Amino acid sequence: MSAQIELSPRELEIAQSYASGATYQRIADTLCIAPSTVRTHLATIYRKLEVSSKQELATRLSGEVPQPRNQSEMAAVISELALSLEEAISREKALSEVLRIIGAAKGNLDAVMPLILGHALELCDAEYGILFEYGQNGKFHATFTLGIPSDFETWFEDKGWFAVSPETGLGRMDAQRDVINIFDVKSEAVYKTNDPLRHATADLGGARSFVAIPMLAADDLVGAFALYRQTVRPFSDDATRLAQLFAAQSVIALENARMIRTMQDASD
Repeated sequence: MSAQIELSPRELEIAQSYASGATYQRIADTLCIAPSTVRTHLATIYRKLEVSSKQELATRLSGEVPQPRNQSEMAAVISELALSLEEAISREKALSEVLRIIGAAKGNLDAVMPLILGHALELCDAEYGILFEYGQNGKFHATFTLGIPSDFETWFEDKGWFAVSPETGLGRMDAQRDVINIFDVKSEAVYKTNDPLRHATADLGGARSFVAIPMLAADDLVGAFALYRQTVRPFSDDATRLAQLFAAQSVIALENARMIRTMQDASD
């Protein structure tokens, strides 16, 4: 039996859109439904068509007959889909909560940033995080931190605004305006050059794997969102995408705070 016959018209529309590369949000916007509803439909679609990936879905929609799966394989597929759905719902709830907090905080960064960092650490499975502000003189400042080892935090407090070398993660992120994902901070050549930031990161912060996300307002770098793991566990593409989402929320919070300060200054 073809996929078209097995699926309802709405399910078929969602399946074709998703298999073609559309995101949950794009499908939801097109159909005027919630992203969580899109996920629910996709879970039903995957179960009906007995597929477990977007590639398999596309193949099934093209009319190819899938290879039969035994009961244990189907149980594993269902379990994996259930876990993926729970994780997606958890991410959406966290991001929705962060946006709600940003809107309610009225520019109070001290209230917002720890919550953003907290959600990021939990969902990206990192030990600690730092939000660096970026100055016009090309220097960084560790403005907000969460879970950071005390010796590393003291090092940043003593430094205040600091310059970075081009070989460091922040330096490369600054030059490339792109995500820098470092598998092991001790394995890179910059660690052997006695670079102060890299040594502080590894020796005082105990960091081994690290990801730095540029925080951009239009084309301007306003800061960096950094997450750290204290074992060699490189951040996956999924974790990096999550970190980018939290970095984007941080930019919103910073821009809101600046806008509110400007309005307050104008009214004084």
